[in-house]
Amino acid sequence: MKLTERQYEEILEMGILLTIEKNHNRLFELIMENAMNITNCDGGTLYLYKDGELHFKIMRTVSLGIYQGGDGEIIDMPPVPLREENVCAYSAIHEEIVNIADVYHSEKFDFSGPRKYDALTGYHTQSMLVIPLKSRNGELIGVLQLINAMEKGQIVPFDPDYEKVVLSLASQASISISNLRYLREIKDMMYSYVVTMSTIIDARTPYNGSHTNNVTKYAAGFVDYLNKEYAAGRFGEHFDEDRKEQLVLAASLHDIGKMSIPLSIMNKSTKLVRRLDDIVVKFKLLKSYYKIDFYEDRISGEECEGKCRYLEEAEALVREVNELPDLPDELEPKIRELAEKVYRSADGEEIPYLSEEEADCLLIKRGTLTPAERKVMESHVVITSEILSKISFSTHYSDVPRWAGAHHEFLDGSGYPNHLTAEQMPTEIRILSLVDIFEALIAVDRPYKKPMPLDKAFEILTSMAEEGKLDKGLVTRFQDYIRKQKIDCRTDD
Repeated sequence: MKLTERQYEEILEMGILLTIEKNHNRLFELIMENAMNITNCDGGTLYLYKDGELHFKIMRTVSLGIYQGGDGEIIDMPPVPLREENVCAYSAIHEEIVNIADVYHSEKFDFSGPRKYDALTGYHTQSMLVIPLKSRNGELIGVLQLINAMEKGQIVPFDPDYEKVVLSLASQASISISNLRYLREIKDMMYSYVVTMSTIIDARTPYNGSHTNNVTKYAAGFVDYLNKEYAAGRFGEHFDEDRKEQLVLAASLHDIGKMSIPLSIMNKSTKLVRRLDDIVVKFKLLKSYYKIDFYEDRISGEECEGKCRYLEEAEALVREVNELPDLPDELEPKIRELAEKVYRSADGEEIPYLSEEEADCLLIKRGTLTPAERKVMESHVVITSEILSKISFSTHYSDVPRWAGAHHEFLDGSGYPNHLTAEQMPTEIRILSLVDIFEALIAVDRPYKKPMPLDKAFEILTSMAEEGKLDKGLVTRFQDYIRKQKIDCRTDD
């Protein structure tokens, strides 16, 4: 056999392709296609070794128009056990190339399978070349089995000179497969770390328990939707595997900084929390003091009655405001008036109706956190960036710390912590900001608010987009994605 110049070129091209291909399925297809082209054979099977058996990965027969296993398609055939009577298993066990001129005249192996196949399909299996695939460490990866070498339309034996060529091709392929497996192991390790950290974050508090998982789910699903829009010519960006993986990792780690936030702030379900009991006890004590003042003729009965009635009304006001998600404008003056009230005893001691901290809590305009507490809570994004900056991310994940630490930024610069503007926010950060807000709006496990109906949540997102905080195009597409997928947005299933 003498290789043509074109065959040499194909072998060199194949070597280059094998070193750069990152998709497992495409790599397997390249191995099969090029081995068949070089040997000019009609069919072949690629097996992968797993759990002591050879599993069908790709099957191809040109003359019958059969091509199974492409693009990751599962081949529904039982795996081949590693027994020496099976030619592919023999090649794997002994790490030998097996070249058979005619399977119908070979007694060394059990070819009952190919014969049954021939009887069912009318095909004629004759020549066979079987090559083991091994890693650089000598570990078995799989077996490549080529069938029916062709010459001038006739089935011929595989030329022994092809063995070295195909073996060289198999060696290059094995190295590429090994590299991809090592890369997958590294990625799996990274993802296991991410899952562990996100579980720890969400497990710290009964509230927000599914937040990280939901944000990650929405981000990944939305990117898949955007890729479909890109394919249809309706969106200008494509997210390849590396880009999507980075975004998913950033979503999974975006709240890692919350590990440093005190649980008294993380779990603050009402404005006052335990301070409410202190206020109630204090009001009861003040009523007792006013009654003592009445009995000792320091105030009149009418004044005492008025003071006690005011305290009762004040307690009702405090209880109401404590539970409200937002402070109504008409109640704010009443809280400020209450905060100015002071009881003065006969010996000059002054007891304010509300302490400064209690007043600050009741004057919270939205949510349950005071400005000081909110500042502590907002620091989690800075801490997220600091923690992730200590991790040695590979070049494939180099943007994860920056994206994760920017999920509270807005396009108009009003976000935090760095007040980024639209020019500084890539699509990934815009997506994280969007899905994080969406999940917070519709979440069922927030202690300070009820879950918001989907239409209301969309209304808020649209309003924020109109204000220049969120990306209008992404908001519109995200709403379409959620509605089309019919996602149950209130569970983490």
